[in-house]
Amino acid sequence: MAGARPLVIGSRGSRLALWQALWVKARLEEAGHAARIEEIRTSGDRFHEHSLVAIGGEGLFVKEIEEAILAGAVDLAVHSLKDLPTRQPEGLLLACVPAREDPRDLLVARGARTLRALPPGSIVGTGSPRRACQIRILRPDVAIKDLRGNVETRIAKWERGDYDAIILAAAGVRRLGLAIEAATIPFNQMLPAVGQGALAIETRIDDTATRGAVLPLHDPPTAAAVAAERAFLRGLGGGCQAPIAAVAEVRGDRLLLTGLVADPGGHRVLREGSEGPASGAEEIGLRLAESLLAQGARDLLAGGTPHRDGGG
Repeated sequence: MAGARPLVIGSRGSRLALWQALWVKARLEEAGHAARIEEIRTSGDRFHEHSLVAIGGEGLFVKEIEEAILAGAVDLAVHSLKDLPTRQPEGLLLACVPAREDPRDLLVARGARTLRALPPGSIVGTGSPRRACQIRILRPDVAIKDLRGNVETRIAKWERGDYDAIILAAAGVRRLGLAIEAATIPFNQMLPAVGQGALAIETRIDDTATRGAVLPLHDPPTAAAVAAERAFLRGLGGGCQAPIAAVAEVRGDRLLLTGLVADPGGHRVLREGSEGPASGAEEIGLRLAESLLAQGARDLLAGGTPHRDGGG
């Protein structure tokens, strides 16, 4: 709309975060809304070479951006949904969930297209307890080495030989259009992080104009899937350093959710599915969390600090 104040989009400054913000900006402009991007440095960005397990805490990649929304410095934020805590701060709303990219993980390795094909003793890079645990379940004979940095940095470390293989989120690699040979890991070998591959657009609750502007980007099947996954994580108590994974798929009017809780070594694993009408997504997630808690997930979760998957 000519002459209207541009909508200000808050975003982290990484290449992937800016791709996501630029994608939303382009969609808004196509609909006639002027928009610009404001880069905001978060706690997670400042400590990107440190282990997120050591740093601890929820919202490492969103806190400063959410503060900017509440202060009126930006109108909306574009997040990777898996970075967003399961509860929004007072005054904020998860206003829109666009259609999801591929939620699976990718294996980037020399001479191997599957985790099973990795040579014994291979060094596999990941900063995610969730990924590390599921690798150990399938391949207890490989070595897990911590891996930090943005997607390009991780790939560069693999290319220079620091690792025999690394695990990345398919969504990030595809959004950036990176020309790298990689193989998708099926869900029966590795469940993704809650919300992986999905974007979240966050606004102030009382900002009806901005909410109206982003609403056309909303994708109900994706929203139902991630609502079930986030309810599962919330039902487990918000998460902890114990590996937690979940993925939901909407097929017609039905939703199928698979969730996992394990100990970091992969010695004890609880994995189960739950199904129901997509309209009851949160109930499905909470029901699955209750089932795993009844099977002993509480022992795996006890004493942990807030869960963080470990990024792209």
